[in-house]
Amino acid sequence: MQKYRETIIMSTSRLSLFFFYAILIILVNPTINAQRDPYVLHECSTTGNVTSNSTFRANLNTLISTLSSNTQIDYGFYNFTAGEGTNKVYATGLCRADLSPTDCRSCVNMSAHELLQLCPTQKEGVMWYMNCTARYSNNSIFGVMETKPTRPLRSGNVSNLTEFNAVLKPLFYDLRVRASAGGIFRKIAVGTAFYKSDNYTIYGLMQCSPDLLEMDCSNCLVDAQNYIQGCCSRSSGLRILAPSCNLRIETNQFYDSTLVQSPPSLSPPPPLSPPPSKGKGSNSSKTIIAIVVVVVILVVIIICICICISIRVRKQRKKAKTVDEISSTESLHFDFPTIRVATDNFSDANKLGQGGFGVVYKGRLSSGQEIAVKRLSPGSGQGDLEFKNEILLVAKLQHRNLVKLRGFCLEGCERLLIYEFVPNGSLDQVIFDPTKRAYLDWQSRYKIIEGIARGLLYLHEDSQLRIIHRDLKTSNILLDDEMNPKIADFGMARLVILDQTHSNTNRIVGTYGYMAPEYAYHGHFSVKSDVFSFGVLVLEMICGQKNGYFRNEENGEDLLAYAWTNWRNMAASNIIDPTLGVGSTTEIIRCIHIGLLCVQENAADRPTMASIVLMLNSNSITLSVPSRPAFFVHSNVEPDSQSDQSILLASTNDASITALHPR
Repeated sequence: MQKYRETIIMSTSRLSLFFFYAILIILVNPTINAQRDPYVLHECSTTGNVTSNSTFRANLNTLISTLSSNTQIDYGFYNFTAGEGTNKVYATGLCRADLSPTDCRSCVNMSAHELLQLCPTQKEGVMWYMNCTARYSNNSIFGVMETKPTRPLRSGNVSNLTEFNAVLKPLFYDLRVRASAGGIFRKIAVGTAFYKSDNYTIYGLMQCSPDLLEMDCSNCLVDAQNYIQGCCSRSSGLRILAPSCNLRIETNQFYDSTLVQSPPSLSPPPPLSPPPSKGKGSNSSKTIIAIVVVVVILVVIIICICICISIRVRKQRKKAKTVDEISSTESLHFDFPTIRVATDNFSDANKLGQGGFGVVYKGRLSSGQEIAVKRLSPGSGQGDLEFKNEILLVAKLQHRNLVKLRGFCLEGCERLLIYEFVPNGSLDQVIFDPTKRAYLDWQSRYKIIEGIARGLLYLHEDSQLRIIHRDLKTSNILLDDEMNPKIADFGMARLVILDQTHSNTNRIVGTYGYMAPEYAYHGHFSVKSDVFSFGVLVLEMICGQKNGYFRNEENGEDLLAYAWTNWRNMAASNIIDPTLGVGSTTEIIRCIHIGLLCVQENAADRPTMASIVLMLNSNSITLSVPSRPAFFVHSNVEPDSQSDQSILLASTNDASITALHPR
């Protein structure tokens, strides 16, 4: 009977709280009442359970009961803990920034209590209401970026997906940059874009938990964008909900137009004087009110100025730190006017190539030295992280088969990388050109294959660092005046500790067709990922055709499958480029064998670069029998085109499918 009474009391309390919340919304802000549907989605973790009378549950109940009275939530975010040791409970709450403190407290309080009912025995749970999120866990979640579980909500359809994606791309980029750059109080951005086909305005919002670092916030929003392609790419209205961030687009304005991007003041404004009374004191009361209003406005202006100065100083310090770190290397810092003169003000006549990250120009310094200048465009997607990564890595690497970095320039919005000039361009411009590759005999191709292998061996084992390139392909192999290969473009490379065999990432970068399957599908990368790319490159050198666009007309096999089938059927001559002419057939077939060993699906079966160098230099080493290679689903879309899917698959930092040819 007692348990029955408790159940009735609990149900009554929840119902009363619901009506109180609904009435409060109507009274406080009736203009947005139609947009505030309370309950949306929830998720209860299955990783661990507790009993209803456990200490953990008691701490959780205590924590949730204090939410509505805590003032931290006045800024739209809170972080609480209760208990000690294994029974410690962590909880956070996040509101949309345009909610008043009263609405925010009510929303979080109601969602948290609802979550307790929906997850009665779980140690972790998350509840997404229309305008707030509540979470609790037995692990610390403050400052930790989490993108799973992810839930979508969608409505409506668009008539022209290509145009819709083209409109969303700059909108999402702008919202992500502004939201990530937010302060410790809020990380949110709103904006609009016009969609002509259906003649309406798209209203967008991106928000992160403000306890996240700028990079974590950006990565969380990138994952949310990526999720769209799998669930709702054609939806005109959608929400992607994750524990640490969310994004939303609608065809009508769902947020308050007074949404402010700057953080709130820590000190409340001075109280206003009481209303003036009629009579002789009326004029003096008006004067006092006017003075108070002026003072309040001045205080607000001063606070805004201080905030702007603080943000600017912080950015300058961050930039100075980046320059100091880069300057500590052996690379040379060039000033921008010097490079502008060297490239004839970046004239089109000096353009060597162009890709997703920017344009590469040929230049000549006053000393007469020829250089290649990679000028990153502001919206290119290669951020400060990749820029600094390429400088710090390449400047410390010294090998005849790696491109040499001459210096860099970081002034204002200009970010330039200055390399040695390599006169014969990139390998793809030669090997995939029907006319040019006819002049590349087998001795030259074998020399290039050996050089690339030595360069990778240096990166993996012989340098003071262990580096995984992650984007090895023909367009990133440059050829000097003696046709010696030089590995280039280290913006996507990853540094790992010397005894580390593999690592994981949630940011997949590289080029499909060269990516190892364990990396493309699961984000697992290792030195064996570069070995796979090397194997693809070897087969392309022998065949003279690009893996991503090769098709056997008889059965639709790609290059890897075609090579393996013919090698197994002892018909390897079908793979060899007809333009090779006279050459060592035995040596060519041995290279096909080595390439097939490199592209095996199981990473453990692939040889190391040290073994590959030995195989290439000694015919006495017996080669094992390769297993079936990995298979990919290829596309016939050119790398520099934009398909419907390419818009939302990843952040601009994560794409390396370009036609950029650094020199």
